[in-house]
Amino acid sequence: MAGISKKLAQQIVDTVKDVCGHDINFIQPDGTILASTNPERVGTYHEIGHAAAKSGQPIEVGVDNSFYGTQEGVNLPFSYHGNIVAVIGITGIPDQVRKYAYLAQRITSILLREQEYGARNRNEQAGTDYIVRSLIHGQPVNHDFYLNFLTDHKLDEEQKFSTVLVRLNQRYNPANISMLDQKVLAAFRQTRSPLSTFQYPNEYILIVPEGDYRPWVHQFRNLASLFREILSIGVGTPHSLVHQNKSFDEADIAARAADERGGYAEFASLDLEILSGSIPFETRERFLERTIGKLADKDRKILDAYFSCDCRLKEASEKLFIHKNTLQYHLDKIHKTTGYDPRSFRDRVLLYLGLKLRGRKG
Repeated sequence: MAGISKKLAQQIVDTVKDVCGHDINFIQPDGTILASTNPERVGTYHEIGHAAAKSGQPIEVGVDNSFYGTQEGVNLPFSYHGNIVAVIGITGIPDQVRKYAYLAQRITSILLREQEYGARNRNEQAGTDYIVRSLIHGQPVNHDFYLNFLTDHKLDEEQKFSTVLVRLNQRYNPANISMLDQKVLAAFRQTRSPLSTFQYPNEYILIVPEGDYRPWVHQFRNLASLFREILSIGVGTPHSLVHQNKSFDEADIAARAADERGGYAEFASLDLEILSGSIPFETRERFLERTIGKLADKDRKILDAYFSCDCRLKEASEKLFIHKNTLQYHLDKIHKTTGYDPRSFRDRVLLYLGLKLRGRKG
């Protein structure tokens, strides 16, 4: 198997089993099990693993012994540099073990990347991580190291930079996270900016010179559109490097607003989201409790549809597939429950803001 040894593969499966308690197999593309938490399976043939490698698609098995050498579980192909280099199989009920297979993919991706960098490149990346994280969090940075970094990478401190934040949705596990990882990093590389890092557990961060980002906006929009359910992308406005924490804070607000904007948002294009993203958590919670906190999910959905139709009863009732009188009944119920009347302009604004804030909780 290119890029990974039998010893390292065994370390990966042992590590994941320590977390989940299930047996793990590290399978070569030809179906041969390279490493396993069950020593008797090492060197044997894994039919589903072979099939998953050939198709490049995950295969789940719900019944033991459906295929030769295969037990109930999840089998995920692992890609590196665009090629399937392994299949990770985990034994157990698919709904219960699927997340651990994703964990094994992430561990494998990190280890392979570290091996490829080598000691010199790892030191260089560590330096980049230090610079980027210090800048976005407004933390002090070693001045000499900082200036040498700028000189080595031909960066002008007087130039303005924007932070691009790619945030993965932790509630959604893509079938092949290693492939997603490579696509995000490829988009970063296209900008030619050396200032990028991964911030555990789910954030990719890029600091890019103002003029170098614009030509690649369409690439990031396409990435957001392609992986709409998996990630969101936010872009801050240009600031000097020493004030890059401001651009990062703006990118954070934009990333949270991106769900309603096709998965991609720039802070400069936001309006209400700037206000909602700046409200402290405790203040937001108190406001939600006073406005829409007592509403059932069904009532919130009705209210959202009503607002999306500019409060026009006929359009909203058609969108909800209910009679106009039924919609009137629900609006009266919302008024009684919350004390705010959706037909009143002032109350309507407060309820609308409550829905928007609730959509960005956490």
